Amino acid sequence: MRSRADLISTSAYVQGESPRLDPRTGELVWVDISAGRVHRGSLADGVLTVSRDYEIGRPVGVAVPLAEVGAGWAIAVKEGFAHLAENGTVTPLVTGLTSGRDQMNDGACHPDGSFWAGSQALPREPHAALFRLSPDGSVDTMLTGLTVANGIDFSPDGQTLYFVDTLPHRRLEAIDLSTGTPGERRTIVEVGGGNPDGLVLDDEGCIWVAVWDASEVRRYAPTGELLATVELPVPRPTAVCFQGNTLVITTASLGLADPPPGSGGLFAVDAGVAGSASRPWRGRCDGVDA
Repeated sequence: MRSRADLISTSAYVQGESPRLDPRTGELVWVDISAGRVHRGSLADGVLTVSRDYEIGRPVGVAVPLAEVGAGWAIAVKEGFAHLAENGTVTPLVTGLTSGRDQMNDGACHPDGSFWAGSQALPREPHAALFRLSPDGSVDTMLTGLTVANGIDFSPDGQTLYFVDTLPHRRLEAIDLSTGTPGERRTIVEVGGGNPDGLVLDDEGCIWVAVWDASEVRRYAPTGELLATVELPVPRPTAVCFQGNTLVITTASLGLADPPPGSGGLFAVDAGVAGSASRPWRGRCDGVDA
């Protein structure tokens, strides 16, 4: 099955990434990694209306909600984890997870309320890692030897991690978490024709993966079968999330000498299947017990 996504935003971003549906408000939250900004907005009738932009002051890979309304977001920033309050105040939570030019990248919350996020190595060498920020504020290193820790989501029971280390193998993997830590790693599919980036699971347990430089988002069965393809008029889709049956797609203009119209914008398509909103991080920030 093939379909085509429509542009929903009037603004464009250099490195639009990591869209998430905030279950507290129904708003979409996404980032512009290289610009160091977090954005909020509402999608209705095919139009995305931006309500707030936050200047973080350094690269930011993803923002996930805390549980309570008004409690803000946990964010993965260049050097580690931080808290973003609704008024724009940024408070460091954990620093020192990256060094040199490396920086934190994509992430998502586990059903147990922990926040998993990975780093990307700059230059591209296998010394990035995947980290877990627990609700008590402690951090554990879950995977090492990565290059670009990217798309990440979990099965509803928390027993399986779906994960992409984009380079060099371009693999979509399923990783066993039945013991609480990463166990057996199974390659679902080696993604061809581009670089696998952000991903999200739908309610049928299938995986939607944005494929950078392929102008596509692909839906894979857990067995690796390609089930559907969403085409975009721009080359660099970066990540995906669901708002009901609507699949929202961020894109980037980063590195394009002559970007086509719409590059860096957000797109959407009726996926024909629903997906869940972002799970919250159940940690504590600024005296708020989420």
